[in-house]
Amino acid sequence: MKLETITNQPVIETERFDLRPVRRSDMGLIEHYASDERVARMTTAIPHPLPPGSTEAFVIRSMAEDRDEDVWVMDATRDGGPELIGVISLKRLDRNQSEVGYWVAPIYWNTGIASMAVEALVQANPQDNTTMFASVFQDNPASARVLTHCGFQYLGDAETYSVARDANVATWTYSRKL
Repeated sequence: MKLETITNQPVIETERFDLRPVRRSDMGLIEHYASDERVARMTTAIPHPLPPGSTEAFVIRSMAEDRDEDVWVMDATRDGGPELIGVISLKRLDRNQSEVGYWVAPIYWNTGIASMAVEALVQANPQDNTTMFASVFQDNPASARVLTHCGFQYLGDAETYSVARDANVATWTYSRKL
């Protein structure tokens, strides 16, 4: 499979970086950051340690025409930064709804990157959603602040499985009507 670009997913500009579709050349930086236990432990799906081939499989899934999730890279090259400082996604749900997921490279934590990316994605609303949802682990209050800062409302507590932790983890769930 030789996919290089995604044609049905827009580039979304922010003040400091662009959200652009994933490309094969992102594999190295995705693997570098996703291999960091601090990143993996705050996600549901990134294993730690990261198995060989998992980054390539993620990129191929992210570029597939029949994917159920649109994935963007936070690319700071326009502002003189690196090609990848984080990843954000919208997973399609039923009834014009999506679930937002994101992670930011640890070196960029507490710099406003996540809030800017989430807000840009909400404002662009590339899947024409009526509602977006997001969940964060309860031991990650910084991600909860990102969501509330971007207008998401608290819905309730739940739990979900984290591959990196090999355990169910308590979550807070949020939604934003568009």
